Amino acid sequence: MSVSLITGGNGGLGLAIARGFLEESAVNQVWLGVRARRDKAEALAAQFPDRCQLVTLDVTLEAGWSAAIAQIMEASSRLDVLVNNAGHHDDTLLAMMSDSQWQEVLQSNLTGTFNGCRAAVKTMMGQRFGRIINISSLSALFSPAGQTNYAAAKAGMIGLTQSLAKEVARAGITVNAICPGYIETEALGAMSAEQRKEAAMRVPMRRLGKPEEVAAAVLFLASAQASYITGATLKIDGGIL
Repeated sequence: MSVSLITGGNGGLGLAIARGFLEESAVNQVWLGVRARRDKAEALAAQFPDRCQLVTLDVTLEAGWSAAIAQIMEASSRLDVLVNNAGHHDDTLLAMMSDSQWQEVLQSNLTGTFNGCRAAVKTMMGQRFGRIINISSLSALFSPAGQTNYAAAKAGMIGLTQSLAKEVARAGITVNAICPGYIETEALGAMSAEQRKEAAMRVPMRRLGKPEEVAAAVLFLASAQASYITGATLKIDGGIL
């Protein structure tokens, strides 16, 4: 049995990861961290009413994390897995980027991950066990023009992952990062059919990735079989990089 918290729990990737844990074992419990949008998360929770619950969480607020962890501990008595998946991008060229575009992207991606790791580690240290998986991006390794804020935030997540992994390794906690490339989620929703075709042509496999393929990697990193993997960065990009 595992108890997992997945932030960005209403998005396509978060939902795929949650479903992966729920279908992996009939005793696994999943908490979906959500802020404003809740419809898809509520639909998944309705399919697994005894094992999937929503928790209100603004990842940029320390107090929000404290309240969410307290709610999970009261109901489930432990937290085994944290998947820091929440975040957003707001792309524009740096010369035209506003202060708010810079700050908000760093807050939701990098500060949100920092807040989550700090809150979860306190509980996991007491358990002498934990799995933290940070969802970074291929933009952290292969940064495109127009994403200086997003690329910086996601690259920061990798640095945070590597440093934290060294701090908590002796406590039985692993910390790893995943860098998805083009994945079929709402993040690609603004692309036209032609743009999607062009994106797929940049991928050596000539297709976009599926959320379930990222979820499978998360489940592996959360498993006992991955207990000697920590501080690692795994790209899931169909061979782009």
